Amino acid sequence: MFGRPDIVHAAVRGGFAGVRMLVVGDLMLDRYLIGDVVRISPEAPVPVVRLNRETVSVGGAGNVALNLAGLGVRADVAGWTGDDEPGARLRELLGLAGVRVQGVDVIRGRPTTTKTRVLSGQQQLVRIDDEDLTPRPMVERRAWDDRVVALLQDGYDALVISDYAKGVLADDLCRRLIKHARHRGIPVLVDPKGLDYGKYRGATTVTPNETELAATTQVSASNAFELTEAATRLRGLLDLEFVTLTRGEAGISLVEATGTRHVPARAREVFDVSGAGDTAIATLAAGIAVGLDAHDAAVLANLAAGIIVGKTGTVPIRQDELLAALGPSAGAPAPLHEKLVSLESAVALVSRWRNEGHEIGFTNGCFDLVHAGHVTYLDWARRNCDRMIVGLNTDASVRELKGTGRPVNVEDARAQVLAGLAAVDAVVLFAEKTPLAVIEAIRPDVLIKGDDYADEDIVGADEVRSWGGRVLRAPMTEGHSTTAMLDRLAADRP
Repeated sequence: MFGRPDIVHAAVRGGFAGVRMLVVGDLMLDRYLIGDVVRISPEAPVPVVRLNRETVSVGGAGNVALNLAGLGVRADVAGWTGDDEPGARLRELLGLAGVRVQGVDVIRGRPTTTKTRVLSGQQQLVRIDDEDLTPRPMVERRAWDDRVVALLQDGYDALVISDYAKGVLADDLCRRLIKHARHRGIPVLVDPKGLDYGKYRGATTVTPNETELAATTQVSASNAFELTEAATRLRGLLDLEFVTLTRGEAGISLVEATGTRHVPARAREVFDVSGAGDTAIATLAAGIAVGLDAHDAAVLANLAAGIIVGKTGTVPIRQDELLAALGPSAGAPAPLHEKLVSLESAVALVSRWRNEGHEIGFTNGCFDLVHAGHVTYLDWARRNCDRMIVGLNTDASVRELKGTGRPVNVEDARAQVLAGLAAVDAVVLFAEKTPLAVIEAIRPDVLIKGDDYADEDIVGADEVRSWGGRVLRAPMTEGHSTTAMLDRLAADRP
């Protein structure tokens, strides 16, 4: 999942607190009217909703800033609102969350962009948008643009451009912001809108979803290969470090100069996707700002967005939620007893790990007297996957393979020794001479054996390759073997 889980966990636990970020974009208020459908109206074939409650929350660029604040980032936001009640409420909600709004203009006579959604239970029935997309007068516009660009002198660690195509992010402003930010070494992350992405040239990344990328590049939104190729072309055309293609239930694809890396989605029940994109780009930006690589930041963003879609309404991520999703130890080994699993439990573990984006590795052996050669072998194997399952021969199968007098240690003792190693995530006992049944049940992504095995002698190699997995041969440490150890002990006896 993560390349450096300790660093990721440290960032979420407290590292974001030292980060300052600026969000520039379209501000809006999300209003929810929630009730129950009681009948069909006699006036028209529409449902009648009995109102139970009303809630409001910050949307658009403001929601990005709230997500940053929820992670512990010191966030500032720049945009504009009307001089109306929704605008006052929006600025109040931002201020209560600790988001600074000195970059926000209040425009007289202009309504604050407000999206009103009517819901019955979890079902959205209708959305009503109140907005004014008329361009601001040029003199007024230039003065505000100059003020926002000047904010970049305040020492920000990252800039997020949150474009909802409501008029704030004109082409010239985007170009100026990106130019000044990159000149100062500030990463720029863009949530894009529209068909022409030229105004985002030079940013660190853009984060379109599949539909948005398909529209701007004129490819099929349902063809994953065409989308990846289009993202590759877009990266070069716009001189981006990488493209972050958000793919909903399919996860996130990072398209970089060196190729494409995919981050699978974490399986969750989806109640409402509102605000999930804001959460994703905020978390991605926070990760990049504290020095995480693009992949680790994307995995973290994917995890945060997965939390948000399980809620109703536009709700920002919280630090404690993300920490809980990472797990209390975030990469530390599980307790010893939890690593000793049945085959059925191993299959369930593999399913969960895959949903979390992990690559599953498998190796097997007798591991009778665990020595330095075993430890270095297992460490090498673990560094070539995200989760390592070890298949362990039972006592009966060891005797069948090794003869009488073996094993020296009984299976429970051997399993506990393996479980105590940080490189091992689970141990599964098997009674057969080969682990083929285990391999076929858990379907590992990576099968590892020592380089003393010929490829054709590796049990399960053909099967693993058949479902797209890899077969690796680990370098073996010379001078270490259980048989040699036993021979030396026997020779030393009087």
